[in-house]
Amino acid sequence: MDVRGSHTIEIGAVIIGDELLSGKRRDRHQAHLTAALAERGLELAWIRIVGDNARLLTQTFRETLVSGAEVFSFGGIGATPDDRTRACLAEALAQPLAPHPEFMAILEERFGADAWPHRVRMAELPEGASLIPNPVNGIPGFSCAQHHCVPGFPAMAEPMARWVLEQRFPDRDAAAGAVEEVLRLENVTESRLVPVLEAMEAAFPDLRISCLPRMDRQAPQVELGLRGARARVTEAQAALRQHLIAGGFLAY
Repeated sequence: MDVRGSHTIEIGAVIIGDELLSGKRRDRHQAHLTAALAERGLELAWIRIVGDNARLLTQTFRETLVSGAEVFSFGGIGATPDDRTRACLAEALAQPLAPHPEFMAILEERFGADAWPHRVRMAELPEGASLIPNPVNGIPGFSCAQHHCVPGFPAMAEPMARWVLEQRFPDRDAAAGAVEEVLRLENVTESRLVPVLEAMEAAFPDLRISCLPRMDRQAPQVELGLRGARARVTEAQAALRQHLIAGGFLAY
């Protein structure tokens, strides 16, 4: 069980496939993962889209491993030569690949003699890996070093990622997550708000403070956002209003 606050849990995603970079397919994993995280009061901190290049994928995993984040990796765990997730993660971990006995048994039961010589490659995992059940076709993914590797097929990946979240964060729900308050200002430009934003960031470094202009209107409009723990957002909202009143941006 993980009882850390949402602001200390960093969650990232690595989405793998040349077809995404070439535009042949559009990513659907980010939306599914974001929704699943929100149900547990968690957020996606970053996302990387990487092709099937072994050097780049290995380097990506080296970087994500040292981040300390919980990382969901989508794609590249099949049996064809371009499925490089297992080997690249193992190389980044400086660990050998080894047949996972439970995974091997699943493949042999499912495919019999046809599991050899190609399908069994899917069971070659970094040492210490555990399996992620696949409710669609029974062929599991795996977790290793806080990296959770699932197929590139969204219909399989989504329930598998949700299973991981249930195991890693069983006691969390949406109420544990951050809240956001938005204030809209008319006839104000971003540049005039810089001193206010600097003061807010200095006073509330634990919050995410955003300033988004709207360019689709005749008069300039800006949305100021405050995101974080509910009590701190309430406190920051009051402070923001005082800054805006003092600066002449609000009447009261």
